[in-house]
Amino acid sequence: MKKSLLTLSLIASSFLSHSVIADPKTPGTQAGYSTAELLSQGIPNDLNTVSVEALTEELKGKPAMSVGFDIDDTVLFSSPVFYRGQQEFSPGGYSYLSNQQFWDKANCGWDAFSQPKTIASKLIAMHQARGDDIYFITARTPSDCDFMTTYIKKTFDIKQMHDVIFSGTSKEAYLKAPYIKQHNIKIYYGDADGDIISARQAGAEGIRIMRAANSSYKPLPKNGLYGERVVLDSQY
Repeated sequence: MKKSLLTLSLIASSFLSHSVIADPKTPGTQAGYSTAELLSQGIPNDLNTVSVEALTEELKGKPAMSVGFDIDDTVLFSSPVFYRGQQEFSPGGYSYLSNQQFWDKANCGWDAFSQPKTIASKLIAMHQARGDDIYFITARTPSDCDFMTTYIKKTFDIKQMHDVIFSGTSKEAYLKAPYIKQHNIKIYYGDADGDIISARQAGAEGIRIMRAANSSYKPLPKNGLYGERVVLDSQY
């Protein structure tokens, strides 16, 4: 039954692919595995995985640091936002992603319909308990509002909230990298290939969060493509 539900979810989501992040393409060093493959085949021995518990133990006794999180498919399952945007602004197409009206709707209110990911709650709680400084960096087009900052602060009970950083996207450069470096971020969590490469370019460790198999953002990335650590059970 679970496999049937997964299949239906994958079929449904395949009709709504969006490219929120249009980073340059960097060849992988490993085979990598999509979340759908991991769900159907299990965790392979060559995937470099880490649990929240293991990260907690690893960081025990180390001084507080700055860490960063991507937003879409990392801390929020935001496919409902993009589905709504497509239906309203460009049914059957993707021009809505170039429409500032869509981004204003998404950034200034529609994220209330995004589902917080359980893994994000666990990681954020762990880092806050350590006293780490937490930043959120998204490749979305910015809007003139602070709804997302307020929403994330409330949703994850962030004690010392920084304004969400909107890096924008480029096919020529990894635009998140300068922000990761500017804020001296040591660990950056993200679901996309660009998140891992951006972190490495900035001298940080990029740790992969699995993109949910039924995310509308297709194709699903290959977890472990660059030999990076992948957080276990992070698709939820």
